[in-house]
Amino acid sequence: MSMIKIENLTFSYPGSSETVFENCSFQIDTDWKLGFVGRNGRGKTTLLRLLQGKYTYTGSIIRSVSFDYFPCPVKDPGLPTRDVLAQVCPEAQDWQILREFSLMGTAEEILWQPFETLSGGEQTRALLAAFFLHEGYFPLIDEPTNHLDKEARAQVAAYLKKKKGFILVSHDRAFLDGCVDHILSLNRATVEVQSGNFSSWMENFERQQAFEQARNDRIRKDIRRLEEAARRTSSWSDRTEASKFGNGPVDRGFVGHKAAKMMKRSRVLEARREKAVQEKAGLLKNVETAESLKLFPLVHHSETLASLAQVSPCYGETPVCSPVTFEVRRGERILLEGKNGSGKSSLLKLLAGKENAGSALTHTGTLTLASGLIVSLVPQDTSFLRGSLNRFAADQGLDETLFFAVLRKLDFERSAFTRNMEQCSAGQKKKILIARSLCQRAHLYLWDEPLNYIDIYSRTQVEQLILEFAPTMVFVEHDQAFQERIATKKIAVS
Repeated sequence: MSMIKIENLTFSYPGSSETVFENCSFQIDTDWKLGFVGRNGRGKTTLLRLLQGKYTYTGSIIRSVSFDYFPCPVKDPGLPTRDVLAQVCPEAQDWQILREFSLMGTAEEILWQPFETLSGGEQTRALLAAFFLHEGYFPLIDEPTNHLDKEARAQVAAYLKKKKGFILVSHDRAFLDGCVDHILSLNRATVEVQSGNFSSWMENFERQQAFEQARNDRIRKDIRRLEEAARRTSSWSDRTEASKFGNGPVDRGFVGHKAAKMMKRSRVLEARREKAVQEKAGLLKNVETAESLKLFPLVHHSETLASLAQVSPCYGETPVCSPVTFEVRRGERILLEGKNGSGKSSLLKLLAGKENAGSALTHTGTLTLASGLIVSLVPQDTSFLRGSLNRFAADQGLDETLFFAVLRKLDFERSAFTRNMEQCSAGQKKKILIARSLCQRAHLYLWDEPLNYIDIYSRTQVEQLILEFAPTMVFVEHDQAFQERIATKKIAVS
């Protein structure tokens, strides 16, 4: 057991006037299974890089361990998986990798397949197995659940629960609850370390915010009452002082003493008010706001927007999945369920008409789309996002004011509006694609893993939006809580 101590850490990116961390201090135990949470753009990945010594900072980071970061880079994905893992962890023996595969629930056959042919989930689990064979390193694991299906998430959570200590960045509520015993939270104004899983931390956080809100309301009432009392007392003092003159013979000493006493009382009330204002200023610094989002989907004249009869997406002559048959009816929210690589994304691309855009994607069976159907697509991939947000809005035909307003409601920092999109965090890039879709009026919304990298508060915002405005959707998402709240129908893809 050893401690990692961060003392008075201050950091800002070169050329930026805003600090990411300012006089930040906390400590953690290397035996803890530590879940690391916070809203997008708040500095989670930055802190992991600071721990690795990749940036210059002021303050101190005291530790007796070396850090190792996941996801691991893969130099040549065309190699067999076994050779790729040998590059990640050269000291690992085959029997050790097979042992980790067994603990992870991963088939050993993939060791002899080219790494690039594995699904995203298979690649993640294989790399994670090799990653934990690095002895003497403290693991820093950055959002491993992206592209993992529901079953794989449960397997990885069970795997991590058996490990000794790590820092894990994730926004998946069920996943965190399944494998961590402490939470490190980057709040709006503070950094907090707490024992327990994510649910217990969230319950305590919300209870604290409710307490502070109630205290804030009481103090606000006290401030109004004290201000009114101070004004009244000051007015009485002024009128009493003025009565010494022009009212015939009076005891001016007595009147002056009375006026001074009232003025003193007014100053006491003012001091109490100032103290209350200072106490109020110390409350609700960490409160997280999530404004309501809006969506105005188009209503198509047809009840059935899309019909698939024995449809199987194909690349060349190779089918991606077994044939599926289902209809997309107005008002439905259809979840495509299946393991990684089962063809869910390809089905969404067919519904979006991608096979008609010079793509290698074709299909077997019969696919019928309603005439005049307008779709809005949120793809998995964000790598094409480059350049300024203004240029992106113009190229996409978006109302720039509306687009920026939606991004602000999704807690997109104002400073990020002036950056090129390639400099944004992974979560911010995903929010750009969600905001684009929310600005597009469509009959059918096709969302492919929209919550990858998205913080928990924004996930809740999106859930509430969909439940309130009830768009017709076909979506892929592995967040269990989101699935249960949103899907009105599920289609199995294998």
